Amino acid sequence: MYTDSQLFIDGEWRAGADGLVLPVVNPADGLRIGSVAKAERADLDRAADAAMRGFALWRDTPAHSRAETLRSAAVILRRDAEMSARLMSLEQGKPVAEALGEVLRGAEFIDWMAGEAQRAYGRVIPARGAGVLQLVTREPVGPVAAFTPWNFPINQAVRKIAGALAAGCSIIIKGPEETPASCAALVRAFEEAGTPAGVINLVFGTPAEISEYLIPHPAIRKVSFTGSTVVGKHLAALAGLHMKPVTMELGGHAPVIVCADADIPAAAQALAAFKTRTSGQSCISPTRLLIEAPVYGRFVDALLAAFEGVKMGDGGDPATTMGPMANPRRVDALEALVEDALAKGARLHIGGKRRGEAGNFFPPTVLAEAPVTSRIMNEEPFGPLLTVQPFETLESAITEANRLPYGLAAYVFTGSPAKARHLYSRIECGMLSVNHFGLGSAETPFGGVRDSGFGVEGGAEAIEPYLQTRFYTSLERFE
Repeated sequence: MYTDSQLFIDGEWRAGADGLVLPVVNPADGLRIGSVAKAERADLDRAADAAMRGFALWRDTPAHSRAETLRSAAVILRRDAEMSARLMSLEQGKPVAEALGEVLRGAEFIDWMAGEAQRAYGRVIPARGAGVLQLVTREPVGPVAAFTPWNFPINQAVRKIAGALAAGCSIIIKGPEETPASCAALVRAFEEAGTPAGVINLVFGTPAEISEYLIPHPAIRKVSFTGSTVVGKHLAALAGLHMKPVTMELGGHAPVIVCADADIPAAAQALAAFKTRTSGQSCISPTRLLIEAPVYGRFVDALLAAFEGVKMGDGGDPATTMGPMANPRRVDALEALVEDALAKGARLHIGGKRRGEAGNFFPPTVLAEAPVTSRIMNEEPFGPLLTVQPFETLESAITEANRLPYGLAAYVFTGSPAKARHLYSRIECGMLSVNHFGLGSAETPFGGVRDSGFGVEGGAEAIEPYLQTRFYTSLERFE
């Protein structure tokens, strides 16, 4: 059964100061399934005070003890994975099996960061004179304000929570109002694992009100955000006014280059499967497919055939392979992108319009030869919509891949390792995956360049944004 979500402040689950709530809706039928507490400024002040006290305690907790707490949270998250997955499917729409995979990957990330907590090394610098000691230490930056989206309500939050806690920071998470229960389930795992009061605080509410109050708040020392480029730039500018470091994981418009020497059927199957994951509502979802001319027709036929096997429906139905969009505004946005492309001369192969009268269902949609002036060639669709177009030379494909200011993920399918390495050196992106979709594992860095953000989450680098470098030197005299 779906449960209403509350705020978690200073170790207690509680209603908002004014007792207000926001509705939570099942995207498969549009019906209300519950509510989430709405935080006001009094709640944010309480969370900030708690985060300061939590930080004072947690930063002095030995790294091995912090790691043990994180590992316990991972065990609890796995124990309750089925329940969390069903909550996520109800409020976000993705199939239960897909949601379960997200929960289990979240536990993997916690385990990874538990190990990194024990490897935040400093160093000794050889001195120029006798009796001089020079030390470099890596210390937690302080209380963190983090803002997470609804498309991956556990995996986006867990990257920030686990990274901050591993480093010794406390954190205030502004969770997603569309998907609060699954995010709250993650926080409950850390609570049950014995995380001290104030170290983790979870709030929900009006995003702009919360960010514009928390980011300048004197208690906050670091900001982490996952979301759109437009909002990310605004929050980064706000943080910059107060000299607060940021991690920004922002939007993308991922190009895919399919070369004539690639395994065409395998590439088409892999692309169709990855594109329908989370109904295409992912910043690393493939969107602009560039196909070498000699295999263009064969690839498009294989891609359309692969999409025919997609079963749309309620995420709770085991037969469903792609659920609804998380909210109705995404359906409206996708229809507008299709209409604009068609008006400018693109051809529609499949899809293009919402499916059914109830819920937020939009089928896999393929547009061919959309001109570069069309919105879909310039705006991230954030849904199961992609474009296909042929290319004659590899250099022309590289030019199109780099045409936009985004630089998050890119994909290449080729039988030539040398060609893949050449493309890696020329495509401006934070992550390139060749012949598969291998991004987002706990042990690998995740992040973009250019307008797709700043900093990474994942891998050995994941703890870095939550640490600051300090230097100690002393002339030590001996009697």
